Amino acid sequence: MQDNNERHVPTGGSVRTEPLQVRGRFLTAIAIRIDVETPDTHFFAALEDKIKTAANLLIGAPILLDFEKVPGFTSRELLHDVVRAIRSRGLLLFGVQNATPEQQALAAELGLIQVMIGRDAPVQQVRAATPRRSRLVAQPGNKIIHRHVRSGQMVVAERGDLTVVGSVASGAEVLAYGNIHIYGTLRGRAMAGVEGDASARIFCSKLEAELLAISGLFKTSETIQPDLRGCNVQAFLEDETLRIERFL
Repeated sequence: MQDNNERHVPTGGSVRTEPLQVRGRFLTAIAIRIDVETPDTHFFAALEDKIKTAANLLIGAPILLDFEKVPGFTSRELLHDVVRAIRSRGLLLFGVQNATPEQQALAAELGLIQVMIGRDAPVQQVRAATPRRSRLVAQPGNKIIHRHVRSGQMVVAERGDLTVVGSVASGAEVLAYGNIHIYGTLRGRAMAGVEGDASARIFCSKLEAELLAISGLFKTSETIQPDLRGCNVQAFLEDETLRIERFL
């Protein structure tokens, strides 16, 4: 005799749809480093000027406050003023980095999260636990793109150099932990040494860039010398200044 309950037991390979997925994403954030422990009128004037000259870079981008140079900046009132000054200009400030525990607590009051980045992330712990895998990760990860990079696209070389055999359109972004080589016109944004490699360089056949950045230091289209436009150039850091030179 058959049990009636058996009619309710699934007999086939029913497909279950997961309600969500957790995936990693590469996020480019802009850090505003505070260099004085008591921001005054000069600081806010400089901030206003930076926002005006780098509007294409800052507006709409995720923004961090970097406290690396100011461990003694613990004034609640001043931090409120800084955050208010940034947010009132439409910038998407969401976190802090290199903050002391006291600074993190003050930032949390304003809804800012502590972000672990770069070499401070738990990568070193993973390397210590799995040395064989670490050697694999340390291998060069150069990437070559044989096409144009269109507006709105982002191309990332996560462990090495990036070479683009083509042009990079306005509104496109190319990023590399190492150098960037562009055999075409660079109209968008190029960021080399994004993990902090100050020796990284950017090479391009024709410079029309919206932004060049190496190890966090950048120049926008407004601050690039006009006589370098349309030229074959390289960009590099020298004495913590981003320099751009033509190839002769």
